[in-house]
Amino acid sequence: MDMVMKLGATSPAVIFAKSSCCISHSIETLIRSFGANPTVYELDRHPNGKQIEKALIELGCQPSVPAVFIGNEFVGGSNEIISLNVRSKLKQLLMRANAIWV
Repeated sequence: MDMVMKLGATSPAVIFAKSSCCISHSIETLIRSFGANPTVYELDRHPNGKQIEKALIELGCQPSVPAVFIGNEFVGGSNEIISLNVRSKLKQLLMRANAIWV
């Protein structure tokens, strides 16, 4: 769990994904559409990917990817990110985390 929290704090926006996951790609594309440049950890290519995936499941990610951290805080998976976007709150969250500037 500590490793996930440390990696989640490496950038204002962090996405844990898998290279073959189309939903992970869609979430990354959405966040990039605001001008953010998230750090993306692809668990199927990361040396500690299995351990990270287990920790994400412990955090409540079901499925384990995508998992998004914004401003050093775990926000959630695709449902939470899409919900924030629909309610026009995702951009505000990215701005508060200094992931984007407007």
